Amino acid sequence: MSPGLAALIHPHPISELGASFLRNEPFVVHGVRDSLAELFAVPFLASLDALLGAWPDQIEVHLPDVADEASAVTASPHDARKLFASGMGLLFNEAQRYAPQLVPWLDAIRADVGLSALTQQRCLIYATPAGKGTAPHFDQNVNFVLQLHGTKTWWLAPNAHVARPMTRHTMGQAVDAELQSYARLPMPHELPAERTEIVLRPGSLLFVPRGVWHSTHAAVDALSLNFTFSPPTWIDVFTAALRSRLALSSDWRETAAPLSVATFEALLRELAIDAPHWNATEILAATEG
Repeated sequence: MSPGLAALIHPHPISELGASFLRNEPFVVHGVRDSLAELFAVPFLASLDALLGAWPDQIEVHLPDVADEASAVTASPHDARKLFASGMGLLFNEAQRYAPQLVPWLDAIRADVGLSALTQQRCLIYATPAGKGTAPHFDQNVNFVLQLHGTKTWWLAPNAHVARPMTRHTMGQAVDAELQSYARLPMPHELPAERTEIVLRPGSLLFVPRGVWHSTHAAVDALSLNFTFSPPTWIDVFTAALRSRLALSSDWRETAAPLSVATFEALLRELAIDAPHWNATEILAATEG
């Protein structure tokens, strides 16, 4: 099948995934190995040994104090192999740089979901040792997780403390300043009781929405491929378009030194006169081409 959501969630229709996306709820499909044969055929995804043998860059190692990327170091493939054997999880970042056949999948999935051209997209590969997992956390991005090898259990729960977060947070860690400004604090220290348990086996595909609490545990050594998308918010779209618009004015391009309240006030008055004439189509044209 061609790269894209249809292959990723076969035989389910894209509309089912779309409904979960709009409700910000997880969505799981099992037995997609045949429709994703192209992905399973990527040489360095054949096994962790193949991946470590082919990986040309540093690898992120999650330290045992948190078991999460909130506490991590980088290591060479040789050292990462030893650290994995001692029970530490590994993250292989930006895998599409070394497997170009993953790029069309990223592009097609982003287009099928309808995400902005400003979306940051990448492939992440997680290697989890038997008996280990990740600490409870939520992400600011959208994830499609394909289980390649081994069995991993996921626990997912709705987030009652923050809707549509713009940054990642791991339970028990400090809350960054911007997140504090709009989250309901304090953050919890364990997953809510209404969590859902999902077991992923080779050929399982899980959609993990932005902001949903989740943690994992691998029954045996496990390897998974994530298609990860960090889409812009309306804040990002508007500020990018605003910069593009203001860049047309030599007055706005003036160096802001020496700082002058009067000059800035004049520019804001000019903007207030211009802004009512803008429309969404014009703004999106500046970011979406």
